[in-house]
Amino acid sequence: MTCAEELSSWIKLMDTEGVGPQTARELLTRFGLPSDIFVAGFSALQKYVPEKIAHALCAPVSEILQAKIGRTLTWADHPDNHVLTLADHHYPKSLLNITDPPPVIYAKGNIALLTRPSVAVVGSRNATKQGMQNAERFAQVLSAAGLTVISGLALGIDAAAHRGALLHTRTEHDGGSTVAVTGTGLDLVYPARNRALAHQIAEAGCLLSEYPLGTPAIASNFPRRNRIISGLAMGVLVVEAAAQSGSLITARSALEQGREVFAIPGSIHSPLSKGCHVLIRQGAKLVETAQDILEELRWSPGNLPVPTPNDAVQIDPSLQQLLEVAGCDPVSVDQLLQRSDWSVAEVQAGLLTLEINGQMELLPGGQYRRIG
Repeated sequence: MTCAEELSSWIKLMDTEGVGPQTARELLTRFGLPSDIFVAGFSALQKYVPEKIAHALCAPVSEILQAKIGRTLTWADHPDNHVLTLADHHYPKSLLNITDPPPVIYAKGNIALLTRPSVAVVGSRNATKQGMQNAERFAQVLSAAGLTVISGLALGIDAAAHRGALLHTRTEHDGGSTVAVTGTGLDLVYPARNRALAHQIAEAGCLLSEYPLGTPAIASNFPRRNRIISGLAMGVLVVEAAAQSGSLITARSALEQGREVFAIPGSIHSPLSKGCHVLIRQGAKLVETAQDILEELRWSPGNLPVPTPNDAVQIDPSLQQLLEVAGCDPVSVDQLLQRSDWSVAEVQAGLLTLEINGQMELLPGGQYRRIG
């Protein structure tokens, strides 16, 4: 049987109605490769799966499925595109150790990154500027240290983590860079706003999905891909997360898989700190620098770069005074008026300047918070 024929069998198995990852793995355990499943016959199959699924496995390939297989084989012919199965020696060993490994994964880019030491960085889609700055800085240092940064290509923290990891270019053998685990087929980019970022990752990192080509953005697919994000990594860093954030699903998956969980603490007044604080109370390791993560993982990267803080902008001394009275917690204009001898107009003008300089950010509810 040719590689194309074997791959076609894997695609057919995963496309069979009623056959999910768990059923597929059970059948593979009983019969061997997918080609062996399809020649086993109805009587043998119905001993292990419901009658409806046994009939579906014995049915001839439809024209629609044949076209899907053809598109996938054509896609896989490109040197940067890969379809990896549980029988493939390139399949990430770290995923074999989780309870629900996907039988087939699709990858675009450097698949060597899938087997290198890595850390996942996740967090809120509606992140603050400070949160995205933290994610980018942490990811840059982790990547520079030789760790691959794993995330989910979502807006907010995920995108910032990918960007940070891409800032440091290492050789093919040094590790680093980034892997984006998506919730759609790899011929689609979701969200569309991250299209340029996805192209950068495909060139310098790796895009990964368990979903076949053409799979659109379906809400239930995104929580499922979180087990892959944590499964690939030695540990998961949660940068910002609300109390009900999807990032907590990734953290729970990490704990179930025996991975480390790290969390950056934040202001007690910020809703996006609640999830991190919950994790810390439950035993996640509080981290303030990327070095904290490297030490916890006993990773020795050699000389680490120190990213330049954004707050190196030279500003007027009076604006520096406004920054100092603002402190690190969210603050309202009224509170700034109480803490300074400035007028309303002066405070508002100062806040606008600091916001333009990237040193203050406006939060929901009209409060401001210092960045950096």
